[in-house]
Amino acid sequence: MSWDLFIWFALAATVCWIAGAWFAWKDRSAAANISTGIGLLIFFAFILGMWITLERPPMRTLGETRLWYAFFVPVAGMIVYLRWRYKWILSFSTILAFVFICVNLFKPEIHSKTMMPALQSPWFAPHVIVYMFSYAMLGAATLMAIWQLFIKRFLVKDGKGAGRNRTSAETEMEITDNLVYVGLAFLTFGMLFGALWAKEAWGHYWSWDPKETWAAATWLSYLLYVHYRQAQPRKTENALWILLGAFVCLQICWWGINYLPSARAESVHVYEMK
Repeated sequence: MSWDLFIWFALAATVCWIAGAWFAWKDRSAAANISTGIGLLIFFAFILGMWITLERPPMRTLGETRLWYAFFVPVAGMIVYLRWRYKWILSFSTILAFVFICVNLFKPEIHSKTMMPALQSPWFAPHVIVYMFSYAMLGAATLMAIWQLFIKRFLVKDGKGAGRNRTSAETEMEITDNLVYVGLAFLTFGMLFGALWAKEAWGHYWSWDPKETWAAATWLSYLLYVHYRQAQPRKTENALWILLGAFVCLQICWWGINYLPSARAESVHVYEMK
């Protein structure tokens, strides 16, 4: 599989996801699910092809992890739509996936077949895949927070908030909570897989490397959201702001540390950029 083919796979997948979002708005759930599913299969076919061509999991560089995120975000959107029939989520997940696709088109960061010895571990693929799925679920939760804090208020202020299928605030928070629960669970599994991998590769489970420090901060931020929701269930606005703060921590943990001088000097987790 050649990287030059990515634009065609990405275009076909995006068209399917757009069609799925359009069908969702038209209350054609079966067509929405089929279109979104076909798009996911097309996109995953490219990832699998790159896996075979590179003779390694395409997870080594930041660009390669963006491939997985662009795949898992529509997966998260589809899960929300299947469970709650929440129409706009497929539109938002498609837009977010398209953004990551565009970034990869201009800055692919996909390199040679070789991998450093530490990456040649059976924990490598499960660690990254679980983390990317977690990031996608938590990204969907962030979309829910943005909807409730900003977009929904704007629509209500303009008198456009009384849609015939309008979801109650309680249901919106239920969706947000469940997305965080699933995302935090997979985030926890990802950290455990990473600890086992570190023990195998470097002889210790945890070293407070800058990446690990931000991973811990991210995990604690989402745990704070969960505990705040349990302690103050009626103070939803504060909880949603905590969720946005946790997502900022997640972004620093994922790619932001690449630009921190201390991480570039000390961290063994900084993604290869060139």
